Amino acid sequence: MDGPRPGWATPAREPVALVTGASRGIGAATARRLAADGMAVVVNSFPSEPMIRLAKQVAEEIHEAGGRALVLPADVADPAQVEAMFDECEGEFGAVTTLVLNAATTVRHAWTEISVGEWNEILAVNLTAGFLCCRRAFRERGAPGSSVVVVSSVLAQTGAPNALHYGTTKAGLLGFTRSLARELGPSGVRVNCVLPGAIKTEEEQESFDEQDLDRTVLAHQILQRRGSPEDVANVVGFLAGADSAFLTGQAIRVDGGWTMV
Repeated sequence: MDGPRPGWATPAREPVALVTGASRGIGAATARRLAADGMAVVVNSFPSEPMIRLAKQVAEEIHEAGGRALVLPADVADPAQVEAMFDECEGEFGAVTTLVLNAATTVRHAWTEISVGEWNEILAVNLTAGFLCCRRAFRERGAPGSSVVVVSSVLAQTGAPNALHYGTTKAGLLGFTRSLARELGPSGVRVNCVLPGAIKTEEEQESFDEQDLDRTVLAHQILQRRGSPEDVANVVGFLAGADSAFLTGQAIRVDGGWTMV
């Protein structure tokens, strides 16, 4: 199709995506998908040697497929590191036009065992980091056609034992999405959210017995297969692209029919 689609204001510059927490799992799949869609992609990783190594593998896969990618390690809960990450991104690729807030962390145990320090750490990474990244990316309101995609979780709506702080932050991201959509909408920037269900990731395989989890998950789902990171990445790609030009402030569950409300 020649020219922009009706209702879609295309940024004049090359589209640039920044995906937080993109070393593996949903973040890595999303980085690959957005690169395949023609974006230059910043692959953010936590600044630890194992996560940086994995992020470099993701970037190499993008390069081999003919795309452009840059690995920028940063703790996105640290304002100074967020500022430096965006500065480097803008120097290399230009301003971010698609921001995917995927970075998250958790520790599973009873809510009575959560310390104040742990509570604050989970909130900082899962919730405050999104605010810091959006404030830096769109502090000058952003270009029309830009978008933010927030990665929440179905646990924001269902809750779960041994995950009080995680579920709380993921629920907070729903309010964040709707409020930020109202803040940025007048300038043409869209903000939407995906709520993954029990997606089969490396993190999950490290934490749970795979066969037991498969049985538990499939007992709740309508679709009788496990979700993959690519299933979520495909929806993120849709929300970041022209086909969703009239969507903002929305939350889409990617959970195989686990929750239908």
